[in-house]
Amino acid sequence: MKRNVLLPVFFAVFALVLSGCHREPDEQRIRQAISAAAQGAGQVDAGALAGVLTEDFDGNAGSMSRKDLGNLLLVAKLRGETVHVVMGPVAIEPRGDRYVARFTVTLGSGGKLFPAELGMFNVETAWRREGRDWRCYTATWTQSL
Repeated sequence: MKRNVLLPVFFAVFALVLSGCHREPDEQRIRQAISAAAQGAGQVDAGALAGVLTEDFDGNAGSMSRKDLGNLLLVAKLRGETVHVVMGPVAIEPRGDRYVARFTVTLGSGGKLFPAELGMFNVETAWRREGRDWRCYTATWTQSL
């Protein structure tokens, strides 16, 4: 008799454990990576930004590599610069086994390193899976204001 009572309890607990193990949708993981990159830029943290970029990242058709972006943030940090990042809505669409994300971002600074590069930008990023993580392998941006 006790076994009949414990069996439904066991299955209920098992179902709860399985529901807690679900995998986040790819689009959500990409949104989290974009948010982490924005936070990293806002904290002038080159490591946080580099953490979402692939080793072969290509920015604006060869004008900016992962290393270039990291170095820019390192110099800004050494100079005591601040970067203000305001993200617009992010639209994500699948492209086969990869994704494209589009958004606007407004950049501001409390220093003098970035004045020509500040303003509002339209950004398009492309993402691919590397292991369990989604990484940005290319991005293009154009200043809109």
